[in-house]
Amino acid sequence: MKSLDGEVLIASQIAKNSGIMTKHISKVLSELKAHELVECINPEVRKGRLYRF
Repeated sequence: MKSLDGEVLIASQIAKNSGIMTKHISKVLSELKAHELVECINPEVRKGRLYRF
């Protein structure tokens, strides 16, 4: 898997790059965020949340 160190993406970009459905990516991102493995830069927005890896 390609390293995303410091890269900022939205869930749909990650889904497109990986070939995995966006709803699955969103669930995984939530779990990673809970374990402090990714950072959500703009948690106040509902659509288009930016994640830093």
